[in-house]
Order: sequence, then structure tokens, then C-alpha cells
Amino acid sequence: MLRTAGALLIAAGVAAAAAPAAEQSYAIAPNVLVFGTPVGGLSVQPARSQLERAFARPLEIVYRGDTMLVTPRELRAKAEFDVAVRAALTATPGSRIALPVGFSRPAVVRYVNELARSFDRRPVDARVLGATATGPSIADARVGLAVDRVAMTSAIQQRLRTGSRKPLVLTMRSVLPARTARDFGPIVVIDRAANSLRLYSGRRLVRTFGVATGTATYPTPSGVFEIVSMQQDPWWLPPASDWARGLKPVPPGPGNPLGTRWMGISSPGVGIHGTPDAASIGYSRSHGCIRMRIPEAEWLFGNVEVGAPVVIL
Repeated sequence: MLRTAGALLIAAGVAAAAAPAAEQSYAIAPNVLVFGTPVGGLSVQPARSQLERAFARPLEIVYRGDTMLVTPRELRAKAEFDVAVRAALTATPGSRIALPVGFSRPAVVRYVNELARSFDRRPVDARVLGATATGPSIADARVGLAVDRVAMTSAIQQRLRTGSRKPLVLTMRSVLPARTARDFGPIVVIDRAANSLRLYSGRRLVRTFGVATGTATYPTPSGVFEIVSMQQDPWWLPPASDWARGLKPVPPGPGNPLGTRWMGISSPGVGIHGTPDAASIGYSRSHGCIRMRIPEAEWLFGNVEVGAPVVIL
């Protein structure tokens, strides 16, 4: 009985060893493609190796002379090679067989986000640089660029599924600036030497006013600013300056040093406002602010807005 059992075990071992060899010797029908890769005439292991090499090829992404390579492994992609080979073994000549592929969509999204960090270019808004005697100097806006993340994520996933390794052009989309030169509304230009204030709509002159500006001791600052606050019937509050020491706040009404309108600019403590001292208009008489006649300050107040550029020459 022991001899019989031993003979059966030996026979089973021989049969088990023969099965892979028989499978190895079985060739795939001619002209069969798996994952776009020719495997016709190959046995199991060579066909599997061929598919592994084809699947491992990196994806190539190109943009303006730059080439980026990313491997399926980096995208956490895996393929069912054995399933595809078994299907190929029973396929008829000329068959086209898919390779089951799985991948991590979050990994693909992360990679596309990395591309975006490298190639996105923010748009640049038009901005006021200064002014001349002919009007404001405005720098043109620039259109930005952004990776089309949805399109690129879809395209990379499609490459992983089909096995295509043709270069993939990085898809970009335009990002328009929030403001172009045509979008500018009111722009205030103040000339300290001429004690004048000009209001423009973009580059078109709307109206010119006489103003009073700062003295040599308390000069009106020069540069490019913007209106940051607007108050109707403001209180006058003594600033933290030697010339205002001991003075008390003045409520709205006749005699208020700010008149009836205040347009504060982004230079601290400086603003455009009305004045009850109309005789100071045309001279350098203020403590740094820009004084206007009260009716003209009221008109200007109604024709500018918070954020409007103010250029002081």
C-alpha cells in the first residue's frame, strides 16, 4: 500500500510540472494585439513580459519645448496581465484584446495639480503707473494661462486605459484679467505745482478744478494712490501732529475744516475734501490734504468711487 501511494504522489507531481510546460508551449494565434501590443505567436510568459514592458512605458507630456515624463507606477496604475494573456490564448487570429487597467484617480489629479503649479501664469490687471500733462499712464493688462485640469486628468486616464504613449500636449486655457485699460472709470490726477485736480474717465479728461495743496512744511505726498474711504458730512478729528495739538474735534456743519465731503486716499491721513476757506484754493496752504471748493468737492464725491486711482504729481 505504501508503494502504491508513493507512485500516485510521483505521478501527480509529474502532471503538475507538465501543466505549466504545456501552457508555456501553447502559442497565441497570429496577429493578436493586447493593449495595442503584438503578442501573436508568443507563449504565456513571453507574452506577459511583452505586456509588462508596454504598460510600464512612461506617458510623455509636452508643452512649448518642455517634455515631462510620468510613469504608470507614479500614478499608482496596475494591470491584470494574466487576465489579458488568458484571453489572448483563446482568441482568434487578428483579435484586439483590452488589458484591464486600474489606477488611482487622486494620484492623477495630484500630478495634474503639479503641472498646474509649474505652468500656470496669473493674469495681470491693467494698472495706473502715473500721469503726464496729457493724462494717466496706464500699463496694459496681460492674459494669464492655466492648465485645463479637467481635460488633462481625462486625457491621462485615457492614455493609461488604452496604452497609447503618443506625446500628450499640455492643454492650457486663457485666464482673462479682471481689469483692462478700457475698464478704468474715474482717475484723479493732482498737480501740486499747478494746484490743479483733473478728473479723467480712463484716458478721457472730464473736468479740471483748482485746489489747495500742502505747504513746504507739510507737503502733499506724491505717487500713485487710491481712494480708500468716502464720507458725507464728516467730523474733523485732530491728527496726531504738532500743528493740531490742543485742537478739538469739529462736528459736521458750517466751518468744518473738511467741508461736507471727505475722500481719503491710501496715504495715511491724507484726503481730498471741501474747505470753507475758498481763498486758499490755488495755493499751497494745507497740512498735506487736497482742498477743494465745497460745491466742487460735492460734485467730485458723486463722480468717483472707492478704489479709484489717485495720481499726485
